Amino acid sequence: MTSNIAESINVANKDARELPVMRLLEYMTNLLLQWNNKNRKSAMETSIELGEKYDKLLRENLIASEQMTVRPTTDQLYTMLERVRRNIVCLEKGTCSCEKFHMDELPCPHAWAILKNQQLKPGQYCSFYYKKDKLLSTYEFPVNPMLDESLWVIPTEVMEDVVLPPKERRNAGRPRKERLNPASEKESKRAFSCSVCGQGGHNRKTCRNRPK
Repeated sequence: MTSNIAESINVANKDARELPVMRLLEYMTNLLLQWNNKNRKSAMETSIELGEKYDKLLRENLIASEQMTVRPTTDQLYTMLERVRRNIVCLEKGTCSCEKFHMDELPCPHAWAILKNQQLKPGQYCSFYYKKDKLLSTYEFPVNPMLDESLWVIPTEVMEDVVLPPKERRNAGRPRKERLNPASEKESKRAFSCSVCGQGGHNRKTCRNRPK
């Protein structure tokens, strides 16, 4: 759905792009080897139910859940009041009107307030991909390091194959290194919101939603 993974790798190998193809591939192999080993060790050393990264996000949402009022409609549907702002949370579907609950598949601050209120454990409302056993299975297969070039066994048909440069004519000027930002990332006019009620279009001096 997005190019986030490709863009992350592009940033990581920015310094290696000028290398010849074989050296670039070797650089990428070593990079993936380091990432895989680091994530595997991180998953092995954690003593909590979730991976370290996701446990940190969960704790941050817990802190943000303070000072919220819980109004149950059913045992699965709740209205959350945060100052004058209202959010609807459905535990059964794992959704919240703030959209963070079902997008992150991790309890948002509004869902966290309900879990505390109802004395429910947050683990059952987190994606199973964030659990320790799934993280371990993701990184259990090692990335094999490359042998020294002098030890490579290259088939004869590969050695005799002639690879020609592409026929397309290269555009004039230096090749572009920076990516083109999509319309969704282009800078827009800064939107101001009220520090009292959180709504846009006015500030705290002209706010009509001040609690009485």
